[in-house]
Amino acid sequence: MSTIAINPIHRVVRFYEAPIGKKVIMAFTGVILFGYVVAHLLGNLQIFLPPADNGEYQINHYAAFLHSSGNVALLTAARLFLLICVGMHILASVQLWRLKREARPVAYKKKDDASASYASRTMMWSGPIIAAFVIFHVLHLTVGAVGPTPAAELGINSPDVRANVIHGFQNPAISAFYIFAMILLCMHLYHGLWSMFQSLGISHPRYTPILKKGAAIFAILIAIGNCSIPIAVMAGLVK
Repeated sequence: MSTIAINPIHRVVRFYEAPIGKKVIMAFTGVILFGYVVAHLLGNLQIFLPPADNGEYQINHYAAFLHSSGNVALLTAARLFLLICVGMHILASVQLWRLKREARPVAYKKKDDASASYASRTMMWSGPIIAAFVIFHVLHLTVGAVGPTPAAELGINSPDVRANVIHGFQNPAISAFYIFAMILLCMHLYHGLWSMFQSLGISHPRYTPILKKGAAIFAILIAIGNCSIPIAVMAGLVK
């Protein structure tokens, strides 16, 4: 193999081996995953919309559109791409954590920002819990392999995403786990968003507080939106 063909690959590998390369990968995959979180929430919030004149709920129409024959290939490709992003994000985060620990075995005693420090300290254990939740969430509501009996087995027309979501969240343990995971996601998003800019060198005494406040607002809104669904089901507001 020629040197011309090898050098670009070597440059990519050497770039990733450096801490900045791992930070760039985390930032890029983080942006993709943040975008998915927003899109997923907007789709789920359609459960609050009233039915159309024909009695069909918008969230069921949305789900049918995603799983239509013309979109199955795109949906599968998007899921694979997201899975790759999750894997790369986790790998880069673990490698950066190990590099940081090897470089400084003893942590700093002084913490300038208590909330930021707490969020950063929870990143390494909140990430795996969120990943475990995502797996359970997919098995629960997407595959229907775990959890309460799917609505289709109760005589409800399938696919009825709205009925499945409502029936699933009527289980207090599942709703509590979901809310707990969304609180962890809130802290994960908060720290990940503003530290992403800091890791890429976008840091300034004037702008960093604004980035932190914006990240906090964004993360809290995402958590409120996600938690509102199981809370509304448990309270009987969505039937």
